Amino acid sequence: MSTLRALLAVLICLLPAGCGEDGGFPEGSTMARIRDRGVLIVGIKFDQPMFGYKDPASGRITGFDAEMARLVARDLTGGERNIRFVETVSRERENFLTQQVVDIVIATYSITPARSQVVSFSDPYYYAGQDMLVRTNDESIDEVADLKDKTVCTVEGSTSVDRLRERVPSADLEIVDAYSVCVPALLAGRVDAVSTDNTILLGLLAQHSDTLKLVGKPFGREPYGIGVRKQDTAFRDYLNQLIARSLSDGGWDRAFRDTIGVTGVTPDQSRPANR
Repeated sequence: MSTLRALLAVLICLLPAGCGEDGGFPEGSTMARIRDRGVLIVGIKFDQPMFGYKDPASGRITGFDAEMARLVARDLTGGERNIRFVETVSRERENFLTQQVVDIVIATYSITPARSQVVSFSDPYYYAGQDMLVRTNDESIDEVADLKDKTVCTVEGSTSVDRLRERVPSADLEIVDAYSVCVPALLAGRVDAVSTDNTILLGLLAQHSDTLKLVGKPFGREPYGIGVRKQDTAFRDYLNQLIARSLSDGGWDRAFRDTIGVTGVTPDQSRPANR
């Protein structure tokens, strides 16, 4: 058994993150604790196809956020399977970080000044724009102004709520816990539109392409960041370096190609600039 441990230690030293005292990370750092534990615990959404979605048949978590999380797990632990996903709805993201339920939150998590008072964020790893999902036979909604006096479904704790209140104060907002609640309401005619980030809507649209359509008039720009506990600057800086590396070595592009890219969307407006 001791020989096996020694061999594993040598293999860890050969990983891209390098090796040194305490696995190459400062003693007591979040990175060192995760490496010693051997598992990265990630807060993610389970109901957002293309970003974070739990396949009902296999139980596997798929999507762009999941692939970016696997990049972190592979770099810290030596394997992308050394990861535990915890379902994290929008309103629980800050709580799960401050209460140390998860190590990181990567869940279409827009960087905002208010949230940055409670948690810390990595540099943006993705940019999205808010848009609207409507029924295919509805010609009354062609831009955000057309949501006036309409019933619009969105999710509690998301920046979409604030932007809708600012842009169309007369809209009747149906605020729920998860986007998976919005789609049945839209199909049944109980709401007139679902509004959130366009890439989230693309995932929802993929499941109902015959009955729903994307308006295609984005308003606002959302930078997504990886959330970490407040003041954990060492972990934040590590994640920034990893994001930058993924943009340079093709890791980001592969994650996009295998998830969001299957819809035919190009990454031009979503990809951060190489730093």
